[in-house]
Amino acid sequence: MADSVDRRAALALGGLGVGALASAPLWAKGMGAQAMGAQPTIDLGLSEGTGQRPLTDAFPGKKGMILQRSRAPLLETPMAAFDGALQDDPVTPNYRFFVRWHYADIPLSVDAAAFRLRIGGAVKRAVSLSLAEIQAMPQVTVTAVNQCSGNSRGLFGPRVPGAQWGNGAMGNARWTGVRLRDLIARAGTAPGVVQVKCAGLDQPPGDAPHFAKSLALDHAEDDDVIVAYGMNGAALPLLNGFPLRLIVPGWYSTYWVKALDSIELLTGPDTGFWMAKAYQIPETEDAGVKPGATGFPTVPISRMPPRAFFTRTTPQEARGIAMGGDAGVAKVEVSLDGGAQWQQAQLGPDHGPYSFRRWAMPLTGLARGPHELAVRTTNTRGEGQKPAPIWNPGGYMRSSIETARVVVA
Repeated sequence: MADSVDRRAALALGGLGVGALASAPLWAKGMGAQAMGAQPTIDLGLSEGTGQRPLTDAFPGKKGMILQRSRAPLLETPMAAFDGALQDDPVTPNYRFFVRWHYADIPLSVDAAAFRLRIGGAVKRAVSLSLAEIQAMPQVTVTAVNQCSGNSRGLFGPRVPGAQWGNGAMGNARWTGVRLRDLIARAGTAPGVVQVKCAGLDQPPGDAPHFAKSLALDHAEDDDVIVAYGMNGAALPLLNGFPLRLIVPGWYSTYWVKALDSIELLTGPDTGFWMAKAYQIPETEDAGVKPGATGFPTVPISRMPPRAFFTRTTPQEARGIAMGGDAGVAKVEVSLDGGAQWQQAQLGPDHGPYSFRRWAMPLTGLARGPHELAVRTTNTRGEGQKPAPIWNPGGYMRSSIETARVVVA
């Protein structure tokens, strides 16, 4: 099925193969059965309940994904897909990149020739741009981690409702497109604009609120905030937001609007559901409160904190990936005794402040028996990770120190 969709991407624009996708139903007959049927499974090690999840190849352009939900699709990337030697490129292949949609009515196909990006609201002139017109604008590429706000929610204890992700609701890619500010400039900014609201082609059921997110105007005009049509040198996959996706490096993916087709300039704050009520975190230093707490002040989730992960542990070596959140990775440290002592790991090449960075630590010389490993990172602003996990009722922003166990025979 993935191959049939790829072959339909026939209308190349700007060398990236942004295709005119004919009707190619994402929910092909029998897909539900394929996705939910007997498949190999993986254990995510969730804090409560079963951590077993099936692996699936049943979705277009995806292979070996952890199936969290079939519709609207939630597909998690196995941690093994992030693994690599120190010098390996840390980008996540498109076919292993995680998928998260809110509503089931997502774009099943897109006619690239007919598609238009509309820019309106408090503008000097409303504009409607084709993909060809957008690709003719100055091109930029940003390498950045895209991480779900609820990544690792399944590790929260006590358990919180929502998708029970392990650590794989994230991915790192080279995003190619145009700066959001250049698109805004096409329409011109009217006096009094304070926010830029973005929405996509996915449709809500019944009276549910249309998914839309907003950025402050000064943030929207940052150099690194772009509207992407390319991902790792190819067109955006349909499941990851084809034909356009908002890229907000350093911020959680709730702001990375997929299938972007509408930009609206606002003269007041966005009071819609997805900004004012959804994706709220406690207004505390670490976004944590005591389990079961209610009635605390909240703010919208925004920037990501630093995190480091294990991708492989053997008696000879531990290795993994780290990200600095909204800043670069300065160092990664590994403990061989459960956090009592720390030593710096080797770092792979730096691919920019928003990218994963690989790390490795030789484990030669360890005594026989079990060893409790831990890994932590510090970003270029001096922000690090804390040992104790936080808790909040949304299951957001887990960033505590990760641990692993290795046994030397």
